Amino acid sequence: MRGRRPVFTRKTQRTVVALASATIALASASAPLSADEANPTWSTFNGNLMAQKYSPLDQITAENVSQLEVAWRINTGDVSDGSDGTPATVWSGTPLFVNDTIYIGTPFYRVFALEPDTGQTKWVYDTKATRVATVQGELKNRGVAYWEAQTPAAGQPCQKIVYIGTMQATLHAVDADTGVPCSGFGDNGILFVNKWNTTNAIWPLALFQPPTVVNDTLVLGWAGNDWQDAVTPPGSIFGIDAQTGDLKWTFEAIPKELFTKTGTANVWASMSADVERNIVYAPIASPSPNFYGGNRLEPIPYATSVTALDVDTGSVVWSYQLIHHDLWDYDTNSAPTLVDIQHNGETVPALVQVGKQGLVYVLNRETGEPIWPIEERPFPASDAEGEKASPTQPFPTTPEPLLPEKWSGVFDIADIASFGYCSRTADGLRDEGRFTPPSTQGTMQWPSTGGGVEWGGGAVDPTTRTYVVNYSLTAQINKLIPRAEYNEDLENKKNATTGYKPMRGVPYGLDLQMFLNPLGMPCWKPPYGKISAYNLDTGERLWDVPFGQIRRDGFEMPSDWGTITIGGPVITAGGVIFIGASMDDRVRALDVKDGKELWRADVSAPAVAIPATYMHEGTQYVVFAVGGNSILSPSVSDELVAYRLPPAN
Repeated sequence: MRGRRPVFTRKTQRTVVALASATIALASASAPLSADEANPTWSTFNGNLMAQKYSPLDQITAENVSQLEVAWRINTGDVSDGSDGTPATVWSGTPLFVNDTIYIGTPFYRVFALEPDTGQTKWVYDTKATRVATVQGELKNRGVAYWEAQTPAAGQPCQKIVYIGTMQATLHAVDADTGVPCSGFGDNGILFVNKWNTTNAIWPLALFQPPTVVNDTLVLGWAGNDWQDAVTPPGSIFGIDAQTGDLKWTFEAIPKELFTKTGTANVWASMSADVERNIVYAPIASPSPNFYGGNRLEPIPYATSVTALDVDTGSVVWSYQLIHHDLWDYDTNSAPTLVDIQHNGETVPALVQVGKQGLVYVLNRETGEPIWPIEERPFPASDAEGEKASPTQPFPTTPEPLLPEKWSGVFDIADIASFGYCSRTADGLRDEGRFTPPSTQGTMQWPSTGGGVEWGGGAVDPTTRTYVVNYSLTAQINKLIPRAEYNEDLENKKNATTGYKPMRGVPYGLDLQMFLNPLGMPCWKPPYGKISAYNLDTGERLWDVPFGQIRRDGFEMPSDWGTITIGGPVITAGGVIFIGASMDDRVRALDVKDGKELWRADVSAPAVAIPATYMHEGTQYVVFAVGGNSILSPSVSDELVAYRLPPAN
């Protein structure tokens, strides 16, 4: 797709039903937008199916949040720093609160069911997955999913089910009350998803992200191995019966005629859904290999897109491509946020998509049409042999981008400390701003593959339409290395770095590095991480402040530097933003009005999971999974910690 308009595969004219829905929405614009919001639980990875990460709870407020204290804390035991031969763990699992229970999955692929007020264990289910990193270097888990029957069969097990996936491509289903496997699901409770991995099956379809549960359908994506091969499993999404594990439908993002040339364009992140419209929204990643596309010059319209699928059939309702011919690994990497906004005097069903490239796209979630204009702007051409970069890219006019068009420039302290290394290196790079194509010269990539915004995405208060999102400002160098030179470097152990990636099947290998000096200091000026808020009714940016604080060797760097972040925020009706995400081993509460810090607490590692908040027996809790991520810090942990206000006397 090269124009402004989305790819449409279903007629999107207003129908009588749509008009009626709009009328109802107008009449109830100030009311809660979904059943999930009216229920003070935390039932999905993103809080609710609309991926709003919002709670109507208001016991904890901007005025009293500074009084928070630990309610309970547990350690699961499922952690590794890699020193004993077990791969290191990356724990990004959002705790769920549903069925009067806290459910959490771990990087050793176990499920814990806990009492919500004490953290005491109700039951534990062990998938007995092998602790082998089959597709990536670490053991990863982003939690569990939950389903319950709309009309439960009396006396029958598994009318409420918890699901967890493994790196070995198995999806496990257990009774939510007992932790006993659901014998009617798959093969005695285990679905072997890899049986559908029949094209270019060079690795298993790893299941780090729990499925998205929409009515009685599990919508399942998977993760693979970036930067290694051109020809990989194509980006399939599976629609699965929630009770039986039977396959209902498969969606393929890659045209079948290109299966011999490329692959991935998969969904490795979470998804969102509009239950009333029966649509699931898939954030689709880039095709392989990520930094060279001379093997895939043909159109791949669904790659690096947000695509709306019919929940029952998997057919495409609409699709909007965010990046044409992606050469930067700018995966669409988080569930789009759904919210009704006020625009030109009307209530509009909106979708907000952010990503690594640092742009904010606001679309009509029913039609895929941009709510504000998205221009096709010219960007630089490629000079790599066999490559042809897209001459234009979609660029939202409103809201303004999270990041500026060009990187911040050389950081004097890092440059002086490295005797001019940073400035010399920068002078030798191709640098024409955002979407500068990879090159044999070496290209300044701004922002890096880490963003911009990572998989945590943003949060929205549906009553005020305030959208909050944290993001990183990171500079990276990508360099294409001709195949013969790449092979020689590896054979002679000359010039090769830990950033060398093979990209087998194309004329180039890849060297991908963060722009650091030899001392490990960022060569670009701070800040390194920020958090922003937008008014979605107007597109106006409300505030934008540094977030996080670098702590190293017992010293704290200036607070206005911020840190790189992974994970997302949560907003409550109490006017509070809860967030971990930073690399400084802290969790925080911010004021939604201006982003100012109201409370923080030290934890044992970066809390890269999205937190959850819930009400139990009259008390509001906020709970963080503290697991760490090697991108931020070598610190890892297995801590789950819940906070509450002090009990009233």
